[in-house]
Amino acid sequence: MTEAWNPLYAPAYPAERYAILARRIGAILMTDNDVLLVQAEAVVALEAVATSLARPGLSALNIVTSSYGGWFGQWLRRGGAEVIEIVARPGRQIEAETIATALDANPGVRALALVHAESASGILNPLPEIVALAQARGIVTVVDAVASVGGHALDVTGLGIDIAVIGPQKALGGPAGVSALSVSPRAWELIMHDNAPRNSILSLADQKARVDGGRGALPGTPAPLEFFALEAALDRVEADGVEQTVARHEKAASATRAGLSALGASLWVPAEQASNLVTTISAPTDVEPTSVMRFAGGLAVDLTAGVGTGLSHLIRLNHTGPRATFQTVLASVVTYGEALRQAGLAADVGAASEAVVRAYSG
Repeated sequence: MTEAWNPLYAPAYPAERYAILARRIGAILMTDNDVLLVQAEAVVALEAVATSLARPGLSALNIVTSSYGGWFGQWLRRGGAEVIEIVARPGRQIEAETIATALDANPGVRALALVHAESASGILNPLPEIVALAQARGIVTVVDAVASVGGHALDVTGLGIDIAVIGPQKALGGPAGVSALSVSPRAWELIMHDNAPRNSILSLADQKARVDGGRGALPGTPAPLEFFALEAALDRVEADGVEQTVARHEKAASATRAGLSALGASLWVPAEQASNLVTTISAPTDVEPTSVMRFAGGLAVDLTAGVGTGLSHLIRLNHTGPRATFQTVLASVVTYGEALRQAGLAADVGAASEAVVRAYSG
């Protein structure tokens, strides 16, 4: 009798498949740039980028629309970089015009960093416009696309993104313990400086040597379950097609907004500034958001608070990855409506349900 496979003793991940994984991720990102695999959650990949770029004499423009942007600036400063920071209003997107003004005032900037979509607040930054501003000035761009990949179109080469950091655990529906980033030739020129960090899990220069050597190994001991899970997630995305994966998130977002509008809910941002990952609403002044979330939790529905300073009045409806379905969207909208009714407010749950159905059937 064949012994059952024990996940605690998973077989080693075949080293020859690292290069295949990199090519598959590159296809999702629509780029032939080098793709590096990082054996950790994506925040480590982001820190590795900042650590590898930072050095005295480097001037960087860092756009802050959440705590992740704030951390990126701290990591750049730690390495001696001069950081010019543009901080958006809490929970709001940055305006391209603001970035253009900052770049005109700081002609020595060589790198620009921003988050594409924020699951903390549900906003979407104007990525194409901002990257175009940087490209026109020869500035290397770093894009945190951890939340947006799979939920929004992301053409790395077409847009001219130099470094894109992704994590498969959100819209791609994959594991959280592995991440990846793409690096353009122009970004490598900025990374491979004389004092680039070496012999560190945060060293992209060390990763470059492994790419050039054929990708036969990764730093440290590989976690095979994470890589097998990543393969399975990529299998699903490729079977559906990236465009269909994005379309599924677009449908979930539009249906959620339609249902909430039928309830009379106050959407935090207009549709053109909102991400496809979560829909965020402002709780009515006489409703305590925590009570709404407790009610939803009792029904196993994922309604959560806004994340960030001054955003506790926000309620997020999550439709990311496996949650980007009719069933989840309908349950979230109906549950929010019922929570309002529990609080003594009028809420036409029937009309909201019909709006969700129409959005999905249209």
